[in-house]
Amino acid sequence: MPPPPSAGMRVLLVEDQHDIAANIWDFLERRGYEVDHCGDGATGLAHARRGGFDAIVLDLGLPRLDGLDLCRALRDAGDGVPVLMLTARDTLDDVLRGFEHGADDYMVKPFALKELDARLRALHRRAAPAADTTVGTVLSYDAGTMTALREGRRIPLTRLQGRLLETLLSESPRIVPHERLLRAAWGNDTADMGALHTQMYELRALVDKPFGTPLIRSVRGVGYQVPGA
Repeated sequence: MPPPPSAGMRVLLVEDQHDIAANIWDFLERRGYEVDHCGDGATGLAHARRGGFDAIVLDLGLPRLDGLDLCRALRDAGDGVPVLMLTARDTLDDVLRGFEHGADDYMVKPFALKELDARLRALHRRAAPAADTTVGTVLSYDAGTMTALREGRRIPLTRLQGRLLETLLSESPRIVPHERLLRAAWGNDTADMGALHTQMYELRALVDKPFGTPLIRSVRGVGYQVPGA
């Protein structure tokens, strides 16, 4: 029998509630994952910085270091490991705050373990490096290093921002509908539109705001576009 799709995936679980952590650990190991566990944010950050993980399952209300701060520390250091936030904080503002701090996905407790497995496998598939994407000689994106290049300046991006920019560049100069961008970033077109607009705002602040000419254009009610260069 062939191994499950998740076989060999190494996951760091950062969760301080021992019963929840034990359930997740047991389930994922039965599905073929290799799981490391930390019970507080500071230890989790130290483990994450050592690298080698395919994904991180991250609680937010952690002792010693909050999950949001942990995720932001990784992103500020240029670490693009996929992060799935797992939390009881369930308001729209909480979800948007998670994405703003660099999360790739967000699940609210209580949750189904099978859905957690499916989301982790989707994150792993989307994390596979793609070819360099370029618009003219002005703006390019290298998925292998998660770095945009504009006018000789290298701009580190989060994995979500990178997937959005990669999609826009690959479709340039066509307008990319909101639904297409939602699928590219989160794997479906039912994710919250507010999260998409938040990510696009931050992406444009990175690749457009420091330069004289904006390259990413919002087409109201339709989507986004990189007209070309």
